[in-house]
Parts: sequence; C-alpha cells; structure tokens
Amino acid sequence: MTAALALDFVLLYVDSPAASAAFYADLLGRKPVESSPTFAMFKAGNGLMLGLWSRHTVEPAATAPGGGEIAFTVADEAAVRDLHADWSARGLTILQPPTAMDFGHTFVAQDPDGHRLRVFAPNQEEAQTVQVRS
Repeated sequence: MTAALALDFVLLYVDSPAASAAFYADLLGRKPVESSPTFAMFKAGNGLMLGLWSRHTVEPAATAPGGGEIAFTVADEAAVRDLHADWSARGLTILQPPTAMDFGHTFVAQDPDGHRLRVFAPNQEEAQTVQVRS
C-alpha cells in the first residue's frame, strides 16, 4: 500500500523570479524565505510553499499544456469586495470582477506572468468542506 502524499509545494514558472518575488511579497505581506537569481520561495501557510522558478532555467524545460490558478479563501462576500478593491488599486489586472457563482462569491486577478489568482468566499455548503484562512 502506498503512503498518502502531501501537497507541499506549488511551483510557478516565471520570467523574472526577482520581479515576481517583489510582486508576491507585496501581495502576501511577507518576504521570501529563499531567493536567488533563478528562484524564490515563500511560506504560503499551513505548510504549503510557493516557489517562483525562472522559466528560462527550469529543467526539464517547462511547457504549458493547460491552465490553472492559485486560490485564496476569505471569510465572506465583503472580504471579496475589499480585496478586489485593494488589488485593483495596486494595479493588478482583473479578469473577473466580484461575481456570485455556484460555489460562492469570487473574483479573479492575474499576476505579472499571467497566472490566475482567484479570491473566493465559499457559500454555506462549500464552507463546510473548505477551511477559510484569515
């Protein structure tokens, strides 16, 4: 029987790790725990680490077969609206304004490399299965 695997790292391939690290340091309100010319890493919470790896040096070379997004849960619809206003004021590209969807209230922004950043407040049914972090 194989042991259960833990999801410990999310790696994003970026054009400039230094520029992306500055973006995420401002967005997350924390400094990277590791930084070099080709890589930066942040503690993302609950043991999860966010790595920013230069798409020019990653081995094997990365291709982009599909899409994905990083999601941040917040407490309620007001928190979604507040964070949308904050990120809009910071100049982030907003791909989807605050919207009610079947899973809750959400908006989607984009980081400088085009990665999607979703913020959402789960509806009551979803909130039972999603632990909201503040």
